[in-house]
Amino acid sequence: MLLIIRIFSLLPLSMLYAIADYLIYPPVRYVARYRLKLVRKNMRLSFPEKSASELNNLVNAFYHHFADILVEIIHGYRASDEEMRQRVVFENMDVLEDLARKKHGVIAYLGHMGNWEWIADVCKQFADKSIVVYNVYRKQKNANADKAMLLLRSKRGGECVEKNQLLRKLVQLRHADHPFVIGLIADQKPSPRNAHTWTTFLNQDTAFLDGGEVLSRKFNLGVVYANIISPQRGYYRIHFEVITENPNSLPENEITLSYARLIEANIRQQPARWLWTHNRWKWARNTRETQMEK
Repeated sequence: MLLIIRIFSLLPLSMLYAIADYLIYPPVRYVARYRLKLVRKNMRLSFPEKSASELNNLVNAFYHHFADILVEIIHGYRASDEEMRQRVVFENMDVLEDLARKKHGVIAYLGHMGNWEWIADVCKQFADKSIVVYNVYRKQKNANADKAMLLLRSKRGGECVEKNQLLRKLVQLRHADHPFVIGLIADQKPSPRNAHTWTTFLNQDTAFLDGGEVLSRKFNLGVVYANIISPQRGYYRIHFEVITENPNSLPENEITLSYARLIEANIRQQPARWLWTHNRWKWARNTRETQMEK
């Protein structure tokens, strides 16, 4: 896998997009039909106001985006810092930097929106080079896939922290001599035993991971949301929205619920650019498991 990434990363992005259009999108969408029934179900329940034709167009747009993400991640392996600064624009970086210095640490929530992997480039765009970014990740079962993910994420800067080691890392960072940002993607489903915070999200009763809120309160960290929009193919704009500077001043669950509202608004801006292949609504409240469409 690593060899394939290194070889294909030598190709210009225009050629990689041609591969996405003609060699990835058609077989994934029409031959393998990768999680197609799940994608359709997720979209139909999320957007009941859309017609069958609108939903079909949205499905197709999503699979085009999915193919683009695959080749963009590969391209990012060798992309120069200058190119990435043009492709990934942080509109109000000062908000994140100021909060990191003020609070010593910040949790930056984001979702599987746009090209979330490229957002790690924030490390190289800080004016304040003392700020260190730690990207939280879930260890992959496949060793090669895990190695590839760590390679690609660390390539843009920052340090990867396995989610089960995040608490230990924050204890260490409590006395660090540098401000830091914890990049946390928390839009996927929690396990039933960790499904403590529920809200209506995309028209459905939905549980959210609340670990980010728990840690922000425990370590008194600032919290922001990174809103990701793609103005055109291969380009992304990120706008940071402060959720709170003082987490313990908010009611219980308010940080998690704010994140849920912000990411839903983000998804509704560009619905085709969220990761619809995830079985987000597998678990229902007070039940073991909802039955996925077959």
